Amino acid sequence: MAHGAANLVISGLRERIQHLEGTPTRLKQVLPFGVADIDNRLPGGGLAFGALHEFAGGGAGTVDGAAAALMVAGIAAQTKGQVIWCLTRPDLFFPALAQAGLHPNRVIFVESDKEDDVLASMEEALAYGGLGAVVGELVRLPMTASRRLHLAAEKTGTIGLAVRRWRRQTEATDYGQPTAASTRWRVSVLPSEELPVPGVGRARWFLELLRVRAGECAEFEVSACDAAGQIAISYSGRDQNARTANRA
Repeated sequence: MAHGAANLVISGLRERIQHLEGTPTRLKQVLPFGVADIDNRLPGGGLAFGALHEFAGGGAGTVDGAAAALMVAGIAAQTKGQVIWCLTRPDLFFPALAQAGLHPNRVIFVESDKEDDVLASMEEALAYGGLGAVVGELVRLPMTASRRLHLAAEKTGTIGLAVRRWRRQTEATDYGQPTAASTRWRVSVLPSEELPVPGVGRARWFLELLRVRAGECAEFEVSACDAAGQIAISYSGRDQNARTANRA
């Protein structure tokens, strides 16, 4: 066999293997956080479009769960196009989403009675294409269902964002089960940033990257999403003093 023909055969085999593994040969676009410490941990330098990503609060309480939802809102705010938000509980506080950069005129809420309907709505929206992001609030995300969502996102290039919200602590243990998501994150609330005057500073989160394909886990302390949906690395007063001393 000629050298050129052999290369064509090898290239074809590689494409077939990558297709079976669910990793297309085309380079995926990414949505960077704009924070080097985080983006450097992610393949391509950001969250991949055409993929599913998971987010959950650090505990079973509503405070951490709300932080996870606000982080997802900030991510969705940085995409272009309409955002589909699928849920079973209409308890989102929209002014808070707007403060994270996601404004009312961009969001279409799809409310269902059952989580199976949320999964079906997410899959249909991801397969439709042309959307900025598709968000779904879920208690459980079985491997088969997550795989269907990931494949639907992959075909259209839409980013899928699963927010895992629990009503009780026993449900939170399901977050350790494997899924087809490209990344898995956990968000916990930290004390707000200190101000030189009395008042409440910018919210802070403890952000954990629990899983990433072709990457390593990591932890970050960040300032919560601003009006443009952007987060930033946050330092406590003690850490900031140490950094200032090191520069001196």
